[in-house]
Amino acid sequence: MPIHNRSHLKFDHDEYARTRPSDDFWGQVRRTVKGKPVPDEQINMIIEAIGSALGLQPEDRLLDMACGNGALAARLFGSCCAYFGIDFSEHLISVAKKNFEIQPRYQFKHQEVLEYVRTEADPGRFSKAVCYGSFSYFPAATASEVLHTLHEKFVGVQAIFIGNLPDKELASAFYPTPPDTKELSDAESQIGIWRSRDEFTALATDAGWNVKILGMPAGFYAAHYRYDALLSRRSS
Repeated sequence: MPIHNRSHLKFDHDEYARTRPSDDFWGQVRRTVKGKPVPDEQINMIIEAIGSALGLQPEDRLLDMACGNGALAARLFGSCCAYFGIDFSEHLISVAKKNFEIQPRYQFKHQEVLEYVRTEADPGRFSKAVCYGSFSYFPAATASEVLHTLHEKFVGVQAIFIGNLPDKELASAFYPTPPDTKELSDAESQIGIWRSRDEFTALATDAGWNVKILGMPAGFYAAHYRYDALLSRRSS
């Protein structure tokens, strides 16, 4: 949805989520178009994109970084044997735990992503990872360190799906008037950091990953200004 008034760039995801009704799962994480939750067919496109790109199998253990309230994650539970989602928003994690957590296989935890990857005691338990619609909100240094740490420490992770990335070269398709450079590079803005496909590829490649940029289905509501990326571990 275009932002017509950008005078207040900073956006607090936890604070915003608390303003939405307890059962408005898509509204809490702004998975909306013109203020209304996206229809199920759109959510199914996301789930299909994640599952297909990662090649999720029943034996996979999935790490979900910045998982939000778990509404999207819950639709992946049937495709893996274990799931662990983390998010910095205490409120969203409380929603996830109340509505979607199934102990002991499918769990959620309140923690910053960077702190989590730095301190996880058993990183080898995961086989695949996902970060959907949230990577652009990681500050530049955080994004780099997260990708480096996943590559160096989470050695069992063979692939990472990073989805719904805003494409800097397509920003004009989203904004009604040209945004300034500061807004496009501000992790705390409404959309977060916009990166061109080449910029994202360079970031992930520097962290040791192979990168494949994936197009979105033509019917997906954000396909005109966003893209997905699949990171895979390089062969030794």
